[in-house]
Amino acid sequence: MILLLSIHQDWQEEARREVLRVFGPDKTPDSDGITRLKLMGMIINETLRLYSPVFAGFMRDVDKETRLGKFDLPVGVQFHIPIMAIHHDPDIWGQDVHLFKPDRFSEGVAKATNNNPSAFMPFGMGPHTCAGFNFATNEAKITIAMILQRFTFSLSPGYVHSPFPVLAVRPEKGVQVIINSL
Repeated sequence: MILLLSIHQDWQEEARREVLRVFGPDKTPDSDGITRLKLMGMIINETLRLYSPVFAGFMRDVDKETRLGKFDLPVGVQFHIPIMAIHHDPDIWGQDVHLFKPDRFSEGVAKATNNNPSAFMPFGMGPHTCAGFNFATNEAKITIAMILQRFTFSLSPGYVHSPFPVLAVRPEKGVQVIINSL
């Protein structure tokens, strides 16, 4: 998220305005305010869409005969759900699929996914949703809110873009940013 907000200064500024409107320059973020950070939620969702924490996807076993679109899946079949491919599918997200556009989530996940909310699954979906999803999202909101209250940041000219899949997608060479006090 820091990477994308460093690149997209306009979104960083909008997020800062939202944080200052909700918390002011000094108030520590609390649970009431965190729920009011709608723009921050959109930025988090778009970040998770572009750089999903689970890189490769996940496997599912068919335990009863199932129809999936035009395919009949027999019991015992194992299939792979490629999250990154789904999160970058122009049929779902539009031709601007590779652009950072948090406003695509302004009317919720269903509208952002062309009425296919199951296409957004950075932490899995349904009964297989990661138990840490809400914790991670709230932790990100609190951390970014506290940073935006005090600092501006921009990408260092020495930054080399190199997403690297380990257990989760990480920047192989780190994210170098230039931080300035407000």
